[in-house]
Amino acid sequence: MSEPRELTVTFVPGVTPGKWIHRWEDRMPDVALHANPVAEPQQLDDVRAGRAHMAFVRLPVDKTGLNVIPLYTELSVVVAPKDHPIAAFEEIAVEELADEYLLADPDDFPAWRDISSEIQAGTRKPLPPMASVEEALDLVEAGLGILILPMSVARHFNRKALRARVVTGVQDSGIGLAWLEDGADRPEGFDAVIEEFIGVVRGRSANSSRQPSVQAKQDAAPKKGAKAPAKGSTPARGGAKGKGGGANLRGGGRPGGKARAQKRGRR
Repeated sequence: MSEPRELTVTFVPGVTPGKWIHRWEDRMPDVALHANPVAEPQQLDDVRAGRAHMAFVRLPVDKTGLNVIPLYTELSVVVAPKDHPIAAFEEIAVEELADEYLLADPDDFPAWRDISSEIQAGTRKPLPPMASVEEALDLVEAGLGILILPMSVARHFNRKALRARVVTGVQDSGIGLAWLEDGADRPEGFDAVIEEFIGVVRGRSANSSRQPSVQAKQDAAPKKGAKAPAKGSTPARGGAKGKGGGANLRGGGRPGGKARAQKRGRR
């Protein structure tokens, strides 16, 4: 069976794949792992185009044609200038942000949308152009509004002029692993490589029986208790044998069967 020699994965800002890369290199040294960062708006482009085998994505995503498994969730934070009142708190309820201008689509944060003073009054202004998280943070730094981000993303793009505080009452952000559902173009044996990587990411041990690499070793190992036949011997057939090699029908092959048969013959 031919075996894939490399695995390419992509990951969005906030995902730190280093620990998984090290585990993979320890367990699968013959299959090179390439991990490439991508922007969140393009998080599935490489997988769909065949340039990457798997992708760490920020959920939710359009699952059409994909296998997607959730991995973990993380807290959300509100990001504002360092002199903003939120800086005085360790965490803040979303209700406290009702009078703020959120630099995001309100539908992405329904808990904030439903209490927003501007939306209720019909005075909310259109969003300014923003092509990336960095550009949105530029607007926050300029005092034009606030952002709600996953905690890991806020840390990834940390700026001295900004402050991030945990915000409660909004949905947590999730990270998942995605790959194409149709495996027709995948090389032979690649499904086992995918399952192996999923196990690494989910924290399965190197000796877990759910790992394909472990299953393959178990299948190849001699079965416990199995003995090779003696040289020149012929396997027995037809049940227990008597002295002459024929089946011991009268004794039935049971312990003491021969003695009972002899007693019956003397009666």
